[in-house]
Amino acid sequence: MGGIVLGILVWQEGGESVAALIAAGAIALVTLAYWLVNRKRKGKPALIDPQLFQSKYFRLGISQQMLQQIVMGGMIIALPIYLQMVLEYNAMLAGLSLAPLSFSMFGMALLAGRRAGHRRPSNLVLAGFSLLAAGVALIIPLVPRADSGWDLAIPLIIAGCGLGLMVSQLNNYTLSPVEEERASEAAGVNSAAGSFGLSFGLAFAGAIMLATLSVTFTNMAQSSTVLPPAQQEQVAQALEEDAEIMSNTALEQQLAGQPAEIQEEIIRINTEARPIAFHVALFVPLVAGLLGLLNSLRMRRLSDPKPSALEGMAFG
Repeated sequence: MGGIVLGILVWQEGGESVAALIAAGAIALVTLAYWLVNRKRKGKPALIDPQLFQSKYFRLGISQQMLQQIVMGGMIIALPIYLQMVLEYNAMLAGLSLAPLSFSMFGMALLAGRRAGHRRPSNLVLAGFSLLAAGVALIIPLVPRADSGWDLAIPLIIAGCGLGLMVSQLNNYTLSPVEEERASEAAGVNSAAGSFGLSFGLAFAGAIMLATLSVTFTNMAQSSTVLPPAQQEQVAQALEEDAEIMSNTALEQQLAGQPAEIQEEIIRINTEARPIAFHVALFVPLVAGLLGLLNSLRMRRLSDPKPSALEGMAFG
């Protein structure tokens, strides 16, 4: 898992051997699976019992946990950067602007945990992913138009309610078919899936954002009728070496000393390129949310899992 995430981070930084790193991570995962299955066949102790994955409930549960965290990671990387670099908020204001997401998630998790009653967990997870995908989809068209972080409050509340519904159900759903003696293994796999999802969402959304900014900015610079060819080449080379989301204020400081028309043109390009980069970055959590929605339909086809001794226990 580390190899896959590291490969994405190296790509984000413009490094080399990206495919080799990702391939090494994927091969390592396959090798681990083969090693575990082989030891189980030989009757030897294994770090993780491969039979855990024979349960459809467990497989669906950990995949939903991973997709939920990919959505979280994508939103956590894209929205604070948008608030700080486009609206030029400080860290405190950016945090306050994202508070509706946190508070609605916490409140809905408590409410759903106490009032779920006899409602099917799969239905609650389906509703959660539906709300989550809807919240992210509503944020995307608001990104270039929002004049304040509070313009995002309603979509964030919708997404937070979706996350709260899932948080209240997924652990129990995932661990319900697991025998008590395999609790530590199951909880470890569940936690690893969530951690990988969060890391992947952060890394991939951030990498896609910077790559899109670099390509868009370069194309706009090269098609500009204001920037001279030498300036266009300089911009392209600078972005290739170090693409960075910058506020217009920070960019103006870097452009000090340049002719006024050059400054205005580069700031115009930056203003137009950033929303495109943020849109593409937000498609990462949107796609993950839609995949979770489809996965939830698979969960509904199964009967409700029977409670086990593990249900109600918290695993992080």
